Parts: sequence; structure tokens; C-alpha cells
Amino acid sequence: MKVIALSALATATLMASPLVESAKQAGLVAIPESESALLKMIDNPNNPITKKKVALGKQLYFDPRLSKSGIISCNTCHNLAEGGDDGVPAAIGHNWAMNPHHLNSPTVYNSVFFESQFWDGRDPDLEKQAQGPIQAHPEMAATKEHVEQTVNSMPEYVKAFKKAYGKDVNVDFKTITETIATFERMLVTPSRFDDFLNGYPNALNKAEQEGLKTFIDKGCATCHTGVALGGSMQAFEITAKYKHAGLGDFKGNKDGLVKVPTLRNITQTAPYFHNGGIWSLKESIAEMGRTQLGITLSDKEVASIETFLKTLDGRKPQMVFPQLPASTDTTPKPNAN
Repeated sequence: MKVIALSALATATLMASPLVESAKQAGLVAIPESESALLKMIDNPNNPITKKKVALGKQLYFDPRLSKSGIISCNTCHNLAEGGDDGVPAAIGHNWAMNPHHLNSPTVYNSVFFESQFWDGRDPDLEKQAQGPIQAHPEMAATKEHVEQTVNSMPEYVKAFKKAYGKDVNVDFKTITETIATFERMLVTPSRFDDFLNGYPNALNKAEQEGLKTFIDKGCATCHTGVALGGSMQAFEITAKYKHAGLGDFKGNKDGLVKVPTLRNITQTAPYFHNGGIWSLKESIAEMGRTQLGITLSDKEVASIETFLKTLDGRKPQMVFPQLPASTDTTPKPNAN
């Protein structure tokens, strides 16, 4: 991935401000400006990123034939044309069924930085995560056998796997999903916030810097921290009951912990919370203050935090829709049942 040049900030003097130091002390981490440093951060030593793997993973990510119905791809619920999610309260999958637990689809953008995947944090990395939705009946409803037969039925796919992994590659479910994950590792969106932390003081204006300060001072960075500004497992409803707690039956993992959603591109990922219960970003900020911090944020404080959050809208990788291999006589037929 090519890190987008900071042309608008080229004349800025690299320097660290007290606010930058405060942000770093609060645990906030920038996406590296250096392409090599970023690659080191997002790479998987057990399955190193290569251009051929990324290109192949992109095809598979957009291929609906991996699903039982033949109409649902990874991009259906994690739409890269917008926030990397589906924009509805609860995910819609096979047979037009809503997620049985009324769970909202998290964004795939910057998911490489998450400490845990899924709302209950059951998988540690993207390679494991990629296997779940394909097999889940309320989502893509496929089997491992279906996925393997589909991919291996198309000579172009088999040839691409051999080019990416070597001629002796076993094009099985594990390799297929790991290839999808390799593509997903590249879906990183550096923002003006990162520019600011990376030493460009003019990246954020005065109001946005004040919003960052409010965000830190009020305790938001306690959970929304790290590179993802989220992605770890934390207790929910610490000081009050979430106003939409009755929407769906999700209660967290066995310890009652819930994955903290990333705040990156937050303006593009409504509705919010695990069950998509709130559409307004301002209302979400106020609700988090009440349920997690035990404070009533003033309208001014909410607006200030929102101003900062808007700086997390990132520069997305350029995306050209991939051309997929043609089906053959042995490619499994769509099954909507």
C-alpha cells in the first residue's frame, strides 16, 4: 500500500506539541507515515503480505460465489465503497435474515489493528475472523467444502494461487480465507489525526485540537486507545444501563466484556453500538459518557468531541472493482434455501 503523501502539509515544521505528548501518554498511536513502518505493523510473519496475495484476496473478498446463495460476498456486509460496514442496525445475510442477536456489522477498515475480532472477541486475528462469516448460516451460509469446490472449479483461481503461494499450494479453506485476510490487512486509512501525531501541527485546527483534548480529559481514551482507537475487550455499562440494552440478546463474552469499536471513520459507520441502537454521533457520545464514564457531558463538550472524531475520517486505499474468473460446469450452483 502506498501511504498518501501529505502534500497539504509539506511546508509544516515537524514538531511535537504538548497535546501530541498528552495523546501519546493516553495510549493513542498514529498510523505510521512511513510505508515500510506501516507494512511492518500490519504484516503477518506466518503469511507475509505480497502483491499477488493481496490481488487474489481482493478477488475473493468481492466474489459472491463463496456464499451458498451466490449473491453475498464479504463486501456485502463490509462495503468498501463507504465505511467498511453495511449501514444497517443488524447485519442482513442468507435468506434476507437479520442477525439473530441483532448484532451490527463492524467496519473492516483498520481491523488489522484490532486486538480481538468479533463483538465477543473470540478470534485474535483476521485470518481466524475470515473463516467465521463464510460459514455462519445467518451470513454467507457456506461450508468449507463449498468454498473449496467453488475456487478450485475455476482454472484462473487455481493458477493465481500457484503464482501467489507456489505450485505445490493446497487451495483449501484455510489458504483461501487467509488470502482474504491478507487483502483485509491492507485496508488502512491514515487520517489528519495521524498526521498531527506524526508531527504536522497544522493537520488539526484549533477546534479540532481542543476536541482531542476534551476526548482525552474526559476519559474517552481509556477504552478508545491504541492505533485503532478501539479494538480491545472492555466492560460495558460500567456506570449506567445502556438505553437500548433490550435490543437483541448479546451480553458480551463469558466475562461480560464487549469489543470496543474503532472510532476511525466513525462518521461513516452509523448506526452505532453493538446492536446499532443509535444513529446520531452526538447522541452516541453523550450515551458513552453516561454509561461508561458516569458523567453528563455538556452540549459543548459533546460537540467538541464530535469535532475531533471527524478528523479520524481517513484516506482510503484506491479501490478498483476486480474482474472475477468465469464459472465453469463444476462450479457449485447458487442455492438460496
